[in-house]
Amino acid sequence: MTHDRGSSPLSHLVRIDRIRKDGNEVVVEATQAECAALAEDFKIPAIRELVGRFRADGPSSRLVVTGTVSAIVTQVCTVTLDPFESKVQEPVEVAYTDTDILVGTDAEDADVPDPIVGNRIDFGALTAEFLALGLDPYPRKPGVAFTPVTDGEEDGPLGELRRLRQPDG
Repeated sequence: MTHDRGSSPLSHLVRIDRIRKDGNEVVVEATQAECAALAEDFKIPAIRELVGRFRADGPSSRLVVTGTVSAIVTQVCTVTLDPFESKVQEPVEVAYTDTDILVGTDAEDADVPDPIVGNRIDFGALTAEFLALGLDPYPRKPGVAFTPVTDGEEDGPLGELRRLRQPDG
């Protein structure tokens, strides 16, 4: 699956008026191909069972989307270099606004919520973004701890320096 640079391989555009009509709930379930494309983007071995569950409330001037993104991901342990699976569960809370109502006002240049573009929100891109936030940047296999290697108490990064500074006896 190919996609434009800067865009998400997981796209699920939903019109704002459709959200209100259908009861404010949106569920995004990634296909196997979408999971594979995201895993490639995130440079991890695999993603499966990626689901975003969202609820949208409020007017288009400040639409608040809350929910959860969950998945099972395969990452590589930074200590053992072994692949392992773990569950990601990331809470979501994002405010959106219809930026067209801000044109020509002082708020146009202010720090405003994410824009509603073309009266739509891409819940697929939102799912991918929060999955990325939920990934451990230094993943460790369960039960694996990092222990630095030392030859003795005096050794370590400064051991040689200490020996050089000691007067000969």
